[in-house]
Amino acid sequence: MRSSGRVGAPVRSGAPPGGPGPARAVAALLAAVVVFSGCSRPEPRPAPTPPPPTSAGPTPSASPTPSASAAPSGSRPAARLPGFVVLTDADPRILQDIRYATPHNFVGRPIAGYREPLCLLTRQAAAALRRVQDAALAGGHSLKVYDCYRPVPAVNDFVAWARRSGEQQMKAEFYPRVAKSRLFDDGYIGVPSAHSRGSTLDLTLVDVPAPTQPPYAPGQPLQSCTAPRAQRFPDNSVDMGTGFDCFDTLAHTADSRVTGAARDNRMLLRRLMTEGGFVNYDREWWHYRYAKEPYPDRYFEAPVARSSVG
Repeated sequence: MRSSGRVGAPVRSGAPPGGPGPARAVAALLAAVVVFSGCSRPEPRPAPTPPPPTSAGPTPSASPTPSASAAPSGSRPAARLPGFVVLTDADPRILQDIRYATPHNFVGRPIAGYREPLCLLTRQAAAALRRVQDAALAGGHSLKVYDCYRPVPAVNDFVAWARRSGEQQMKAEFYPRVAKSRLFDDGYIGVPSAHSRGSTLDLTLVDVPAPTQPPYAPGQPLQSCTAPRAQRFPDNSVDMGTGFDCFDTLAHTADSRVTGAARDNRMLLRRLMTEGGFVNYDREWWHYRYAKEPYPDRYFEAPVARSSVG
């Protein structure tokens, strides 16, 4: 979900990486460095956009649709996601905990563009993920996704948030050892995001049967994502050495400080996903991109909603 990069102008759907923004943003673009990373490209957080998202907790993704270009005026048809599916339709066995549709994320509120707590993926990525779930279940685990398709407006929302130095209410949990001003330079936030292409997702493994996960209550005391498992937010994930979306080098997939069961769990997830055709972003144990993604250069902005796929 991250990559090394600096704040740039808000990304527009369909724009190739590093492509020019509106004329009014040329100056900003000249001063910005756009870097690709994450599962093959950087994982960004962008500038604001209005759509009101909905809060939701963990849960388990369905059919194609037209194209996804920005509609500057309400007179134009809503953007759609061609060839995307809702993961629960493709495989209802996969659990979901769509964090950006809730306040439990590094920003501390639902993110622009997340109208429903759903995992949307390209049909190809969803089919590959179903095969990974088969393999995971055979070993006594289930996949659980935290984020899948991420619309351009959400990425822009992240970028706008990163520019507001005073908004740090979730620092204690998600970036306790990193200054917010370093999030771009250190590669934790970048633009554009591979997630906006529809074949990248963030996920973990959960034991079967899945343990109960208590809901997050806004305002509850925060615990560092780098703390021992018993002290972190009680995610029902197996121990991965850090919490999800932990902006810290300890979250690097092969970090040598992560040992024992947590390291074994990271390697198991990586093996399952690699054998299923996905590529890990080595700075985030949870981040994977489908290698044969159908839209390697296209970024969509339709909201996360069932209506976006059909």
